Amino acid sequence: MALILSIESATSICSVALHNEGVLLKLSEYNQENSHARQLMILIEDLFLQVGLKPGDLSAVAVSSGPGSYTGLRIGVSVAKGIAFAYDLPIIAVDTLTGLAFQAFPFCRENDFVIPLLDARRMEVYTSVFGAEGKIFEPSHPLEIDLNPFLKYLEMGKVFFLGDGLEKLKSILEHKNSVFLPNLNSAVSIGPLAFKKFLDKSFEDNAYFEPNYLKEFRVLASKKNPLLI
Repeated sequence: MALILSIESATSICSVALHNEGVLLKLSEYNQENSHARQLMILIEDLFLQVGLKPGDLSAVAVSSGPGSYTGLRIGVSVAKGIAFAYDLPIIAVDTLTGLAFQAFPFCRENDFVIPLLDARRMEVYTSVFGAEGKIFEPSHPLEIDLNPFLKYLEMGKVFFLGDGLEKLKSILEHKNSVFLPNLNSAVSIGPLAFKKFLDKSFEDNAYFEPNYLKEFRVLASKKNPLLI
């Protein structure tokens, strides 16, 4: 048995799942901004109660490793580390955009593309580009939206767009080959990807592992009081 707890906290969705050898046993999610600190451990505890298992039964802990919300990623990785240290478990990191894109692969044909989009505030998104079988054409990167940056892919085949950054892009992505999916980030797709890494023993250093923020964290000064940050 390869029982893996998966944590997805890179966006407003707080999501946890248990997979056995990549097969979903149970999923629990809560979608509310700034709820991760309060809800994540509650969801995990409830998850184990529902399936009649305990953390000591785990083979590994998987966590969505970024990009995404600074706070959400820190909380998710901190919880993953805490469980890993407590039960002497390996940590498996799964790229957040890869986990999101994984949900679209079943819909793709040979010449299609998958482009996940995460809201990075203002007119920016985090994105990457995948082929139908998961081949990476563009790795995770921040992107400032101006003109349609994905036109060359839209001219080559169908392009499946998904994620919480989709809404700010819909107006410029209108194209006969655009397919808009409602899927958002979820631990349900972290588990199968983590199981592949588990078989390859692709683990993180529990002490030094940090999220992949992609952009530096910036603290903005208060507009009401410039002395406060």
